[in-house]
Amino acid sequence: MVASKETLGNNAGGSFRRDLLPALQRLDHLLEHALAAAEEAYGSTAAADPYRGLYLSLTDISRSLAREPGTPTLKINPDHSAGVVPENGRLAWLASTFGLSEFDLDVVVIALAPEIDLRYERLYGYLQDDVTRRKPSIDLALNLLCATAEERIARRAHFASDSLLVRHGVVHLVSDPQLFEPPLLAHSLKLDEQITRLLLGHDSLDARLASFCELRSPAGVLDDLPLKLPIKYETKQALLNLNSRVRESQKPLRLYFQGARGVGRRETAEALATEACRRLLSVDLRQVLSAKGDLLQRFKLVLREAVLQDAILYFEGADALRSEDQTVQYEGLLKELSGHAGSFILAGALPWITTPDGPTDLVVVCFPTPDFQVRQACWRAGLAEAGIALNVEDVNAIADSFRFNPAQIRQAIDTAQSQSFWETAAQGNLNLESPNPHGRDARATSSSANQSTLVTQLKVSDLFAAARAQCGHDLAKLTRKVEPKNTWRDIVLPLDQLAQLREICDQARYRQIVYGEWGFDRKLSLGKGLNVLFAGPPGTGKTMAAEVIACELQLDLYKIDLSQVVSKYIGETEKNLDRIFTAAENANAILFFDEADALFGKRSEVKDSHDRYANIEIGYLLQKMEEYEGIAILATNLRQNLDGAFVRRIQMIVEFPFPDEEYRERIWKVIFPREVPIGDDVDFHALSRGVMLAGGNIKNIALAAAFYAAADGRVVRMDHLAQAAHREHQKLGRTWNKSECSLEGGSFLRG
Repeated sequence: MVASKETLGNNAGGSFRRDLLPALQRLDHLLEHALAAAEEAYGSTAAADPYRGLYLSLTDISRSLAREPGTPTLKINPDHSAGVVPENGRLAWLASTFGLSEFDLDVVVIALAPEIDLRYERLYGYLQDDVTRRKPSIDLALNLLCATAEERIARRAHFASDSLLVRHGVVHLVSDPQLFEPPLLAHSLKLDEQITRLLLGHDSLDARLASFCELRSPAGVLDDLPLKLPIKYETKQALLNLNSRVRESQKPLRLYFQGARGVGRRETAEALATEACRRLLSVDLRQVLSAKGDLLQRFKLVLREAVLQDAILYFEGADALRSEDQTVQYEGLLKELSGHAGSFILAGALPWITTPDGPTDLVVVCFPTPDFQVRQACWRAGLAEAGIALNVEDVNAIADSFRFNPAQIRQAIDTAQSQSFWETAAQGNLNLESPNPHGRDARATSSSANQSTLVTQLKVSDLFAAARAQCGHDLAKLTRKVEPKNTWRDIVLPLDQLAQLREICDQARYRQIVYGEWGFDRKLSLGKGLNVLFAGPPGTGKTMAAEVIACELQLDLYKIDLSQVVSKYIGETEKNLDRIFTAAENANAILFFDEADALFGKRSEVKDSHDRYANIEIGYLLQKMEEYEGIAILATNLRQNLDGAFVRRIQMIVEFPFPDEEYRERIWKVIFPREVPIGDDVDFHALSRGVMLAGGNIKNIALAAAFYAAADGRVVRMDHLAQAAHREHQKLGRTWNKSECSLEGGSFLRG
């Protein structure tokens, strides 16, 4: 009866006494006979010759010629009955796992012996008649284990490339680098590091795998995971039932966890390993790809390590192998997994695709991004654990604004605590020294108490800032992040347009009530995001309005210039858009598409291939917009150029009119910061009447006038504004006469 791996234990000394010592005693018995045979073959004085093995004498040559070809050099008759492997030992487990014969195990022991005692190297050198050859060769193994030439020739099959020893990598055949294509018999035997560690009772991770693998004995169970929340109860029960059936049937567990990082895939794998009383061998496939050497060979090492460690395999980052340049490696991995007898779990974000060579019994378990109820519960639990008190509305707002997984929520809370603690310390409000005379421990307690008081005072804005810090890193590489500076006080629009902007904020803020509580989520498969169109002439406040919305919702704002996204090369526009929307999925941000006319113009009739591909690009963008569940704002100067199919997919269109005299005056009054010194001669009513430009141009005039004033008296006067207005009109290619507009104010005009 062969023991299972878990019954072998980790006691190296006990394993040696129980398992290896009898095998080594048998090897010593063989070596004693071999030494006697060597004395007979080499002569009684051979052992006393100090140069023995360093030269060949005429006598040695004569003896070699006299021996019948193929017969063992050392004529011994090994007693195979003495080679019975002890039951419940590591050698027996190795033989059972890889189907090794008694002869194979003898070879394993011969190769293992120098790892236990270096005296075997000296013995091997003497028996091979070459003191430089201290590793056992195939020839020596055959001499020790075979009695006849016929048996030696037959046993050569144990060292063939398809033999169990070689195919499973139990023993490596090493050739002397100084020899050119040496014969098979001259190859040395090297026991693989994994097998050596197994037989010696060392259950640590193979050093060759340490850079991309981690071996753990997890302690978590399924009930401790976020899966215990009601929304995930069915998933948890299904995994428990599946795991129980697998244990009863003795079949391996084969799963594919589909979902983004941080949604609990690894924690669930650890819990399953705990339920199965197994260890978990985690493999980072991204690191595997970056490591040097044969990729497929590394996979085989990983699979065998899992067998030797009796561990469940967990492959993280399976998507890394799905790229076009990794197709061959991916198919090779799947083929190896199909033949793997143990349990494994693959984890990736992409859907699983069944392949001919891949495992056919794989069970796909989906880990979707947590919905509002799960996020809300995670925020509540995390805040309560940190001692942070927030009202229900604030918790709901942050849970609805950021589609975070539990790991990201914990990180956001920790970041907010640390940042707030640092800011308070920088202000000198932390009393890190305690008047308590009891020394260091008392000071530490005081510091801990101060920090506890501090985190309880965290504001929801601190948590929003910490959450934003986690988002948009990939999106920032493709777009331009805008730091919102404008609020409701800075924007000047007609009342109806302002009401529309507030309605946009309300739709974003209360989407959970409508889609979640009121069930609209079940009615809609697409279009659950918020797509808004800002239409109006340049400078009328479209970008400012986007900033106001971002400030109000406390979300990041990313600006995409569609004129830069559109490419003349076929297919490149779609690739650019796909990269942007893919990055935006996890950004929890507002996308602001400027220059929308570059892509959203009316779809033309198909007259040539360029028209056809232009229509494909528009259709692709419409599809991505419907799939996107965040906020997308598009800005265009000419609404009439927009295609009707596009307009139908927009929830709200805000018209930004050219400001009339009344609104221009309001813009002039709010454009200057309160710190700017304004001269008594400045007449905002006259400016609004005389400068008939949009808000963006007015901003440019105000800024230029401020610089004029900084160089001339440090007070903004009417002549500074007149000069700035003149330059702005000049830039636009328009003539402007300040005297006709009643802006005469002094002699500042130059040239």
